[in-house]
Amino acid sequence: MRTLPFAVLLLAATAFAQQPPQSNTAIVDPDGTTRVARVVPIPGTISSEARKYLSKPYSDHEPPVTPAENRAKADHWQEQLANDMQSMYPTTVEKSTIAGVPVRYITPAVVAPEKKDRILINVHGGGFQADWGSTAETIPIASLTKTKVVAILYRLTPENKFPAAVDDTIAVYKELLKTHKPQQMALYGTSAGAILTGEVAVRIKQLGLPEPAALGIFSGNGDMNDFGDSIAIYGLHGLSGTIDPPGTKHGADYFLPANEHDPVLSPAKADLKGLPPTLFLTSTRDLLLSGTVILHKAFLHAGVPAELVVWDGLPHAFWNEFKMPESVEAHHFMADFFDRHLQ
Repeated sequence: MRTLPFAVLLLAATAFAQQPPQSNTAIVDPDGTTRVARVVPIPGTISSEARKYLSKPYSDHEPPVTPAENRAKADHWQEQLANDMQSMYPTTVEKSTIAGVPVRYITPAVVAPEKKDRILINVHGGGFQADWGSTAETIPIASLTKTKVVAILYRLTPENKFPAAVDDTIAVYKELLKTHKPQQMALYGTSAGAILTGEVAVRIKQLGLPEPAALGIFSGNGDMNDFGDSIAIYGLHGLSGTIDPPGTKHGADYFLPANEHDPVLSPAKADLKGLPPTLFLTSTRDLLLSGTVILHKAFLHAGVPAELVVWDGLPHAFWNEFKMPESVEAHHFMADFFDRHLQ
């Protein structure tokens, strides 16, 4: 593999910062690795709110944060978001435990009588390191479906490695099966929670337990050994902000030293036959775009009824910006899917 000297790369980066490229360029190495510069306008296909969202710049050199700092920021954001969402999605949020695992119950202001026995199960995003989703991913869905949601606050990495998060989710699921029929349950998550959703579905099958009525894999991945192409192109904020350098072992804090080819850890390598109807969501500037569509294809190959919806121009988990028209649309896709498949 041909590599460029560090000094050349540094000069190129400096020149790029001083004089942004006005045209597209690409250098292709003998092994196919491509070094690119692209001029990417904001697409006209998205809302004015989304255009404003994409126009926010992020530093290419964001300082690293410790797990403790990450969790503190996530907790503050979740608390603020829980308040901000009430005007659009009135709910109550309560902490509890199920099977010894901490959870949040998110209850809509009105629970439809015909839905009182249903339960939606959320496993939150946050890179398996922090809770960036137990309110963001649940309040809109609880309100729109008029169904109670339980968010599982599974054990976090790096203190707790795979399969701790899977085990916690299975423990809660087993307990809920005592009071709910599987046809009344759905499991879903975003980002790390989307990855975990696929893993738990495979583990449920291995254990011979009844699968829930539906799954939601919202920006996920099914192979911890290979996240695909998009993770080398986009960061958390799409084209802006930091991108992990080539060769990064994504998710290593979560799964090492586990076997990367474990079918639970990497559901794309598992026997997926018999899994329930599944909704996949992603977007064209999502770092997990490749992972999501590759896992969707694996579900289709296994004969699983699987739907895929991709939004143009938007970054990873954009629906957390809950007021954007595209986010409202995404939440309605999620809610409508669960309403169609749960009894």
